[in-house]
Amino acid sequence: MNIYDDKTFTGQSFAGQTTRGGEYNNCTFKKCDLKESEFAQAKFIDCVFEDCDLSMMKWDRSALNNVVFKHCKILGVNFSHCADFLFSVEFEACILDYSSFMGKKMLKTKFLRTSLKETTFTQADLSGSVFDECNLLDTVFRQTNLTSVNFSTAYNFIIEPELNTINKAIFATHSLPGLLHKYNLKIV
Repeated sequence: MNIYDDKTFTGQSFAGQTTRGGEYNNCTFKKCDLKESEFAQAKFIDCVFEDCDLSMMKWDRSALNNVVFKHCKILGVNFSHCADFLFSVEFEACILDYSSFMGKKMLKTKFLRTSLKETTFTQADLSGSVFDECNLLDTVFRQTNLTSVNFSTAYNFIIEPELNTINKAIFATHSLPGLLHKYNLKIV
């Protein structure tokens, strides 16, 4: 198994490749092409992906522990296939559309200025997370734990309180239509 410590990968293409195993500790991936690649049973610990394309990437049982994605294109990625143990990610200014976090435990996760169109959080635990200036158009929250989640600057979301746990979640007044959508009310 290859082990990489404190290594920076710049402008490398992993597109369409399959990598089995491997451990990446405190590594940085800058401007890398990872689209349609697969990392199977790999470990990413304290890593940063910056300006990378990870569209349609597969994480087959890989561990993501304290991994930060900045300015990345991450279309159609199923994070549900990542290892559950110590799963911890953060997204800043990313395009995370059509992805899935179904069933993931993601306490205090930060989503900052990120597009999450049609992303699925069904049966996930997002307790204490933040969606700061995030576009949640057609994002699915169903049987999701949203306890103490901050949605105060998020927009375009529809969340059904009856189908989710929203205790102590934070919403801005202007976002109330997203909570009451199914009642077909006119809010002025």
